[in-house]
Amino acid sequence: MNYKDYYKIMNVDKTASQDEIKTSYRKLARKFHPDVSKEKDAESRFKDINEAYEVLRDKEKRAAYDQLGSNWKSGQSGFTPPPSWQDQYGRSNGGYSSGGSSTGDQGDFSDFFESLFGNGFGGNQGAARGRGSYQKKGQDSNAKIMIDIQDSYTGASRNFSLSDQMVNQNRQSPPKDRTLKINIPKGIKAGQKIRLKNQGGPGVGGAENGDLYIEIGFNPNPLYEIDGANITTEVNISPWQAALGDKVKVPTPTGAIDLSLPKLSNSGSKMRLKGRGLPCKVAGDFFVKLKIVLPKSLSAEEENLYESLKALATEDKVEA
Repeated sequence: MNYKDYYKIMNVDKTASQDEIKTSYRKLARKFHPDVSKEKDAESRFKDINEAYEVLRDKEKRAAYDQLGSNWKSGQSGFTPPPSWQDQYGRSNGGYSSGGSSTGDQGDFSDFFESLFGNGFGGNQGAARGRGSYQKKGQDSNAKIMIDIQDSYTGASRNFSLSDQMVNQNRQSPPKDRTLKINIPKGIKAGQKIRLKNQGGPGVGGAENGDLYIEIGFNPNPLYEIDGANITTEVNISPWQAALGDKVKVPTPTGAIDLSLPKLSNSGSKMRLKGRGLPCKVAGDFFVKLKIVLPKSLSAEEENLYESLKALATEDKVEA
């Protein structure tokens, strides 16, 4: 059994403070964690780092280790602790008495560790792992789903399929498909996001998964132009409707309505229906844009009427 220089493993000096040791541990654990590291010896390095940190993070263990190592040549083989060591620091010391596993959950500690502190390092393995292992919440993920504009008026539920890349023991990443049910709230706007807690990337070291943020977009609709919570639709009207006024059918996401046109409506003008846009906390407005459209052809009678109208318009100008 070889002596282990925990300070060298942790890449710190023997005089390092607890904060320096903790900082170094986090850096090394991130670098060599088997789930994320591409280093060939990542698993063994990660195990050594956890073991070293378990000793150096604990003042009592560190003091005992320093006392033993002060007269020991680092790296020397054939290491055997003094006969009285276990009586002073080993199994008789309640802090190191029971069997345990490494803080990184990678298996038992080394024979060197067990020879110093007994077969393990505490009675509560779960708590020990929680204290010593490197944990990191999974990364948040982003996706986008397209919905119909009507879904924002009523609210809806949709199934959403996505493909995750999973890393196996061979470092391959086969896709894994899953389907989630999404509740779409009433009044949601394009660009807003729905958060699905813990549905993102997997956590490291038992930490919780990240979150999945799903951005909302609207499927194209030839009837409507959407701007935030406001909606605009265009309605064709005839010249006589524009001149005389009339009632016209206007499509809306909740059904057609009858709209009264005022006399002398201009092409391109807008009529506003307050609060008839997306039903957000502050409801948007619904705008009807008028477009005067001429008939494709005129009958003889219609042409005569237009000629009469032209004559009247000309007489008005002459009198003026």
